Parts: sequence; C-alpha cells; structure tokens
Amino acid sequence: MNVVLGQVVYSKAGRDDGKIFIITGLIDTKYAYISDGDLRRVENPKKKKIKHLVITKDIIDSIAQKVSTDIRVTNAEIRKALVEIKNTIEIDE
Repeated sequence: MNVVLGQVVYSKAGRDDGKIFIITGLIDTKYAYISDGDLRRVENPKKKKIKHLVITKDIIDSIAQKVSTDIRVTNAEIRKALVEIKNTIEIDE
C-alpha cells in the first residue's frame, strides 16, 4: 500500500468510519496524518494507521504540491477538493 501526500482516502475503522480525507503528512510506513478541513483541520490532523484507510487512486495535485513544499494549505481548499472529487472516486482494492 503506497500512499502519497495529497491522496484521497476513506477511513475504514474507528469513529470516523466511512468519512473521506486527504493525506496531509506521512510519519512512517505504518502511520499517516489525515485531514478533511472540517472536523479534522489542517492545524490538527488525525494520526491514523494506513491499514485502517481505504486508499483511492485519486491525488489532489495542488494540495500535494503545497504540503510537500511546506506552503500553507487552507481548510477551505481541502473541503472544496473533497466535495469536487467525492462522486468520482475509484477505490483501489
């Protein structure tokens, strides 16, 4: 399971089960930081095990580029990207 910054994921475990997020940070091969711009804001991302995420093939390039170069990403940008992509997601099984 390779995950990259800016990748769209679904949670499949925990109280956020079924919710959509974007990967905003990678800790190691087991953990990632995820944000949705609403309950889990960029300033306080959720630390989540990668095995508890459903990985999609969709990557938000603008957000990935900003996160990787330490440019500030706003919560509104994340919310907008998730709304636009929510209906066109391909789940990588």
